[in-house]
Amino acid sequence: MRRIRDCLRLYFDAGMNQSQLSRTLKIGRGTIQGYLKKLEEKKLTWNDLKDYSDNDLESLLYTQSLSSTTKRNRPLPDFEYVHKELKRPGVTLQLLWEEYIESHPDGLRRSQFCWHFQQWSKSKKLSMHQNHKGGERCFVDYSGKKPNVVNPVTGEIRKVELFVMCWGASHYFYAEAQESQNLENWTMGHVRAFEYYGCTPQIVVPDNLKSGIDKACRYDPDVNRTYQEMSEHYGFGVLPARPIAPKDKSKVENAVLIVQRWILARLRNRIFTNLSQLNAAIKELLEYCNNKKFQKMPYTRNELFLELDKPNALLLPENRFEYCTWYQPTVSPDCHISVDKNYYSVPWEYYRKKLDVRLLKNTLEVYYGRKRIAVHNRSIKQYSYTTNTNHLPEAHKKYAFWTLENIIKNARTIGSSTEEIVDKIIKSKIHPLQGYRPALGVLRLANTYGAQRLEKACSIGLELGFNRVRQFNDLLKNGKDKVEQHTVKTIKNKQNIRGCKYYTKQEEMDLC
Repeated sequence: MRRIRDCLRLYFDAGMNQSQLSRTLKIGRGTIQGYLKKLEEKKLTWNDLKDYSDNDLESLLYTQSLSSTTKRNRPLPDFEYVHKELKRPGVTLQLLWEEYIESHPDGLRRSQFCWHFQQWSKSKKLSMHQNHKGGERCFVDYSGKKPNVVNPVTGEIRKVELFVMCWGASHYFYAEAQESQNLENWTMGHVRAFEYYGCTPQIVVPDNLKSGIDKACRYDPDVNRTYQEMSEHYGFGVLPARPIAPKDKSKVENAVLIVQRWILARLRNRIFTNLSQLNAAIKELLEYCNNKKFQKMPYTRNELFLELDKPNALLLPENRFEYCTWYQPTVSPDCHISVDKNYYSVPWEYYRKKLDVRLLKNTLEVYYGRKRIAVHNRSIKQYSYTTNTNHLPEAHKKYAFWTLENIIKNARTIGSSTEEIVDKIIKSKIHPLQGYRPALGVLRLANTYGAQRLEKACSIGLELGFNRVRQFNDLLKNGKDKVEQHTVKTIKNKQNIRGCKYYTKQEEMDLC
């Protein structure tokens, strides 16, 4: 702008010609001629323009007002229509200008078309920093202001979370109340939102909530395993907002504000005793908000959603996503892993390896890399063992086979005396499990001495009241089971044996 002022000042006051001005100001002669021609067209002199500011001088000579027609009667495009069409996938300003120029051959050139659209955009309250394509993005966040649920018995007021999801192109949003921001509520909130929409976006932009993002990073964030699996199930990509950058998800920030003003504010005087009642009331007002026209636009969020987002969004899969959690336990020496306070067997070849465990509602799946190596029904009772004997090594399988019934059955195959001894040993313990190992110790003697000798030793043990493995082992080791008769020997010399009378007299003497 200073060049226009300097050019006119030097031309009129200093009397320089066009060649001198071109060399002095480093501008072309065609530009200088353009300045002078503008002045002549407006029938103005340099004296008329001396007191004008730079902005006023520019407006006077070049700026045209945004009216329905330009100075040369060139019709301006419908910028509301341009703004709306830009939300469609693949639509650009170049394409819209070409369509405009076909309808108005004498209309604005491309540069003027874009410039006028930019000026119109700046004059609108609606933010134009992000142009979202239809069906492309959804933004997710929790509300800072929380609704309340009242305990009907104690009257205690409990704050609950408010989950909000909003489409980028249509501003169509979904909201629901949740107990907390844990992983299950966060994940299943997405599932219910997609079912409300009847489709899924191509990209979801969440905040860096711990339930969704394990480790926030501006360039390469780590997405939670369950959240990632849900995104693969529905086919969308996860693109977290940058840390401390709320403008990356400004759509949902605005949607949260609308939910707070149009839904929570209307429900402030109502009392809800559970989440079901609260969510039913939210859903009613949700329909009202989405079917209400924009303040400065002649259409509703629902109309825009049906026109822009839903036709270009992804279809819902046939099966609903089943919530799961992932664990990474290490295989213990007993070939079991600890998951959710229970123990499940895995093939013994993976001893000491770290595995990936997918815990569903009714089942548990174990993976090594991408290979599934075990499947179990989920145990309800805590600290219980779920064992597949095929997972154990051969040496362990023999012990895994033994149960109370199997031990008694095996003892019966050796003989009735052996069965009686085994039953006696087990019943002598406080808990039957304590008798398993001693009973197996007695049965193992058949591998060394044979079943016939063990049966004979057990019959002798019944007479002598044996119930220890060591006693049967000594009896067989010393060959006492081979002796024909076993009588109880007594001492014939009774004179030197002290009887009960001796101890009675001794107690009387002590009392004296």
